Amino acid sequence: MKHSFFFLKIVLPVVFYSLNVSAQERYKDEITDSVKIETYTYAFKDGQSLDLDVYSPSFENKANRPLIFYVHGGAFSGGKRNEPGIQEYCKKLARHGYVVSSISYRLTRQGQETGFGCDCPAIDKRNTFNKAVEDLQDATFFMIQNRDKMGIDPQTIILSGSSAGAETVLNAAYQPPYCYGLDSGPVSYAGVISMAGAVPDTSSIYKESAVPSLLFHGTCDNLVPYASAPHRYCKESQPGYLMLHGSYTIAGKLKKLGIPYWLYTYCNAAHEIAGKPMSDSFNEIIDFCYSYIIKKGKEQRTTIMKAENKSCEYQMFNFCTE
Repeated sequence: MKHSFFFLKIVLPVVFYSLNVSAQERYKDEITDSVKIETYTYAFKDGQSLDLDVYSPSFENKANRPLIFYVHGGAFSGGKRNEPGIQEYCKKLARHGYVVSSISYRLTRQGQETGFGCDCPAIDKRNTFNKAVEDLQDATFFMIQNRDKMGIDPQTIILSGSSAGAETVLNAAYQPPYCYGLDSGPVSYAGVISMAGAVPDTSSIYKESAVPSLLFHGTCDNLVPYASAPHRYCKESQPGYLMLHGSYTIAGKLKKLGIPYWLYTYCNAAHEIAGKPMSDSFNEIIDFCYSYIIKKGKEQRTTIMKAENKSCEYQMFNFCTE
């Protein structure tokens, strides 16, 4: 009897779990309600350890799963990889079968008198972007080195980030492929999800470097321009004057190149929407990952969310006033 009880106690939950997974479509539907979280140190830089949290479905040992990175915002001076809203976002993705990694990175503007605004020299802003991208690439290298343990597919890595994190993932996503010594060849990121991000140079986006992109942005963003404008709308005479190209401009470039994208526009919204898609538009994020990355969809898509008719200090767009 003891042996029979052991079978019911230990084996049957695994059987039920397997049946539940088979009834759902992985990466499109939730396949489990249980997620495990593990923390690793991926690098030591500037006297600090850089950690990442890995979220994955519990009770499975599956290989070659897509990996989704998340990079938090905070003007490169604040924010944490494990804030409650970020944890919930990562858990929800993992419940759909993805492996998810939320990373810490160097906050190079932390404690700086010039912050990250118009008093911060443009060259310092570029260096800030570059260091964050370097950290994300190192986190990618760590996960690829440990691909068997993590159960990930190095050729299916999706980047996501909000605000400063969105600037980081966009600048990383459109880089040429990197060689990691894999039999499968050089690695390009499979796609990018940007929540209020921009790049300083669109020439980095060309046919061989561009990837499917989901771009969330508000037309009245007062910090990171929706189209092309100076970062934080600094004046040309100020040290922090740096032209940035936001979601609308990036989508235009991708359209010309024939690269799949989904431009998700919030009319009359400012930078406050940077963190909202993780909760309010989570279904769209899942749809993008499944349709554009897993199923390799080719659609070029635009969604416009109307908002209250309020004045905008910055450039207006006809599709918001029609």
